[in-house]
Amino acid sequence: MIRNPKDLKRYTAQERANHWVVGISFILLAISGLAFFHPAFWPMTQLFGGGVWARILHPFLGVLMALSFLSIFFRFRSLNVMTPTDREWLSRAKEMVDGNDHDMPEQGKYNGGQKMMFWALALCMLLLMVSGVLLWRAYFGFPVELVRFGAVIHAATAAVMIALIMVHIYAAIWVKGTVRAMWYGTVTRAWAKQHHRAWYRQVTGK
Repeated sequence: MIRNPKDLKRYTAQERANHWVVGISFILLAISGLAFFHPAFWPMTQLFGGGVWARILHPFLGVLMALSFLSIFFRFRSLNVMTPTDREWLSRAKEMVDGNDHDMPEQGKYNGGQKMMFWALALCMLLLMVSGVLLWRAYFGFPVELVRFGAVIHAATAAVMIALIMVHIYAAIWVKGTVRAMWYGTVTRAWAKQHHRAWYRQVTGK
């Protein structure tokens, strides 16, 4: 597909690859995790070659996702620091949901909602990683009481993270022109000017 040479670069190929590794890992973890959580989902283990392989692969996929997300975290954390403008944006988020986003506070590369999502996912990832280690009985021998506590935290956090990712995907589809940033790495100038005016001025000098 031919792209307009005037389009703005939003993500590099490496950043997009990092994002997709996290995304694909999360999908596989969610599928296998749901299979462990309730018998109704158990047939999904066949995607991994059966229950035994699903149980073997699940923690290693978790390590892959955690390490990949860690790269994203350190790469983008400075861009996700909340500012007074972000808090004002959040207080007026209903205007954007209603389709009246032309007079919203100017945002940098990420708006207040995206920043909240970033930190919420970071917290979930930390809880999943710690609780996942508690459950990894093949390598660690924690007391059974601690393992049970870890199982509750792991399941609850996973449910929250699944909900957050669904919101993340919905928002990306809902805001037309956003998905292409993760496919091709670019966005149109009109998209940037409407949704991230401060970032638009920063990258264009206008």
